[in-house]
Amino acid sequence: MTYDLYYWPGLPGRGEYVRLVLEAVGADYRDMARLPAAEGGGIEAMSAFLRGDKGPHVPLAPPFLVAGDLVLSQTAAIVATLGERHGLAPEAEADRLFARAIALTTADLVAEAHDVHHPVGVSLYYDDQRPEAARRAKEFRNARMPKFLGWYERLLSANPSGPEHLVADRLTYADLGLFQTIAGLGYAFPRRMASLMPDYPLVAAVCERVAAAPRIRAYLESDRRLAFNEDGIFRHYPELDGD
Repeated sequence: MTYDLYYWPGLPGRGEYVRLVLEAVGADYRDMARLPAAEGGGIEAMSAFLRGDKGPHVPLAPPFLVAGDLVLSQTAAIVATLGERHGLAPEAEADRLFARAIALTTADLVAEAHDVHHPVGVSLYYDDQRPEAARRAKEFRNARMPKFLGWYERLLSANPSGPEHLVADRLTYADLGLFQTIAGLGYAFPRRMASLMPDYPLVAAVCERVAAAPRIRAYLESDRRLAFNEDGIFRHYPELDGD
């Protein structure tokens, strides 16, 4: 089966969480918005789904994944479905359900990271909300980042199968989501993350393990991997990174 991934071209964003799972399982996929219109890609191809021209299952926004008649939207739902279909999810029901909860919590953290630079409204430019962003960034750095990172660290420490993974005894999409989020926070808040990460050695070790997985390593070294930039979710504004 070939999957068609729809997400904004030039942005890693939430689409990158889906790409990592597709790459990790070795799935055939097309990054549709990055393809020319002659190959059925481009922004217009994505917009056709968002307008409802392609059927009743209309996504609110990208990313969304299409496979035949199946249209999957919402990042956490997409990665959970892919993981469970392709052996990148726990086998036991309790662990499988908890992996979904981890993905949803990671999505919450990603949303909070985005709202640091857009705390008033997504339709406004960053320059239109700088004072509010500075206030939001301080609370995010000092309270929210340690809260989330501490939770991941506790999960790893408490995992009866060992601290190598967030849940169960093998790599899952939950680990991939943590890896991408830590990478994004490191880009957006390099000073704060440098001061925080020594307190979370298990989180750091999982991220190193993910990056070293053969398929992920090959992907990270390829031109398919998009660099973080100031148009995406994780944006580096030095004034928001603290002193």
